[in-house]
Amino acid sequence: MPVIKGVAYSLVHTPNILYHNGSTQVTEKRKNPGSEYLLKLKKQLRPYDAAVAYAPNQAYIGNIALDELRNIPRPWYKEPLEQACRTGKYGEILPEDEFYGLMKIVDSFELVILEANFAKEVKAKLAHHPLLADSHLARIGEGKDIAEINKLVDQHTAEGLYLEDRLVGCVRQAHEVDISLSAHVMLENLATKASSVLVVLELLKNSGIPATDISYIIECSEEACGDMNQRGGGNFAKAIAEIAGLTNATGSDIRGFCAGPSHALLQAASLVQSGVFDNVVVVGGGCVAKLGMNGRDHVAKEIPALEDVLGSFALLISKDDGISPRIRLDVLGKHNVGTGSAPQQVMKALVADPLGKLNMKITDVDYYSVEMQNPEITEPAGAGNVPEANYKMIAALAVLAGEIARDDIPDFVKAHGLPGFAPTQGHIPSGVPLLGFIRDQMLAGNMTTAMLIGKGSLFLGRMTNLFDGLSIIIEKNNGLQTEEAKISKDSIRLLVAEALRDMAKSLG
Repeated sequence: MPVIKGVAYSLVHTPNILYHNGSTQVTEKRKNPGSEYLLKLKKQLRPYDAAVAYAPNQAYIGNIALDELRNIPRPWYKEPLEQACRTGKYGEILPEDEFYGLMKIVDSFELVILEANFAKEVKAKLAHHPLLADSHLARIGEGKDIAEINKLVDQHTAEGLYLEDRLVGCVRQAHEVDISLSAHVMLENLATKASSVLVVLELLKNSGIPATDISYIIECSEEACGDMNQRGGGNFAKAIAEIAGLTNATGSDIRGFCAGPSHALLQAASLVQSGVFDNVVVVGGGCVAKLGMNGRDHVAKEIPALEDVLGSFALLISKDDGISPRIRLDVLGKHNVGTGSAPQQVMKALVADPLGKLNMKITDVDYYSVEMQNPEITEPAGAGNVPEANYKMIAALAVLAGEIARDDIPDFVKAHGLPGFAPTQGHIPSGVPLLGFIRDQMLAGNMTTAMLIGKGSLFLGRMTNLFDGLSIIIEKNNGLQTEEAKISKDSIRLLVAEALRDMAKSLG
C-alpha cells in the first residue's frame, strides 16, 4: 500500500495582508471607505509574538500535542504559551516581512517590487533561514525607489505591501485589462505559491528525501491561476516545484473547494500504488481571500482578529516502507451524486458505509480527522464548533448502529475526536491537519486506525447545488515481514510440491 512518508505544516502571519487584501475588508472598503469596522479592526490586529504564542498555532506546527491543547483553558488567545517557538516539528510560523521577501523569491515575472532599503533588510534576515539557498536570496535583487512604488499604487496598477503604515513594496498587475491577471489576483496567487514553496521545503527537510527523488506534485489549494482565456488553467504545482528544486517532477492542480486535499491525497496514493511514481507530493498553500473572513464578528465581540495567518501543508506519499502509516484504497467513503444533502446521509456515506464493507464498527476507528476549524474563530460568527458538530454526527451513527447508547455521545466525542485548531483557510482545515498527529501516534504504536474526512461546498461555485465529500482510512503499518513470510511459505509449498512430483515421476 502507499504510505504517508512525511508531513509538513506551516503558517505565515499576515495581519497587513488581512487588512488590505482579505475579501471581507476589500468589499468593505469599496462599499464604505470610512468604515468604523475597518478603524476598529486595525486596533485588533495581533503582533507577531502573539500569533506565535497562540496555542492552536503551536499545535499546527507540532510544538504541542492536540491532547495538550484540549487541556489549555479557553479562550486560548487569553492563555499565551510562555515557551512558544517560531519553529516546530512540522514547520514554522513565518513573519510578514520575511514573507514579502519570499514572495519576491518565487516571483518569475518581476511582479513583486520591494523598496530598496526593505529589500536589503529582508535579504539579511532571510540569509539566516535554514531552508533558503544563496540562489534563492539572489532573486530578491536590489529593490526600487519608494517613489516608483508609490506611483504604481496611486495609479491602482499595483497592490501595496505594508508593514503597519510603512509601504515596503507592491505587486504589479500582469496585464492592463485582463481581470484574471489584475494586481489583486497576482498578489493572491503569489501568496499561495510562496506559502506552498515554504512548506514543500519544510517537507523535504522533515522527510530527509532528496528533492530530485520527487516525481510528481499535486497542488490542491482554493486559488486558481490563469488568464482571461483559461481562468484556472494552472499550473501552481510545477511553479512550486521549480522554485523548490524538484527538478525531476511534473505535476498538476486539483480543485474541489475544501475537499480538494482529500481528492489530491487519493490521486497521489493511487499513482504510487499503481507503480506510476514512487514519490508524490501533495501541497496546499494559503488563501488570502479568507484572511479576516469573520473579522466583523471578531471586532464586534472585541476579540483579536484571529484569522491573521495563511495556512499551508505538504504530504509525501511513497511506496510501502514497512514503517509509515498506510493509505487504504480498497475501500473509500464518497459522497455520490445521488447521496443527497441531508447531514445524516452524507456522514453515513462517508463513515458507516465504507466501514461496513470491512465489517468494522464506527467505534473501531481510533480517531476521525474531520473539518478541524479552530472554534474560537467560528463560534463568534455563529457557526459553532465545527469539529465537535461533526464528531457528534458520527456518534449519532454509532447510536443508530447500536454500538453506543445515546448518553455515550459525549464520551465518544472525547475518545474519537480532537479539538479544532486549524485556521479557517477552507481547504486547510478539511481533514489533512490531523495527518501529522496520526502519523506520529501510529509510529509510536499508540494508534491503529484513523479516518480522514474531507468535505467541500460545491454550490459556492454556482454550478450545482451539490456539495462533496471523501473519506480515506489510514492504518498503522505492521511491516513488510508478514507479506514476505507469506511469500516464503508459498514458495516452500511450491518447492515441496515440485519435489514430490519429480519423485513420483522417478518412481514410475
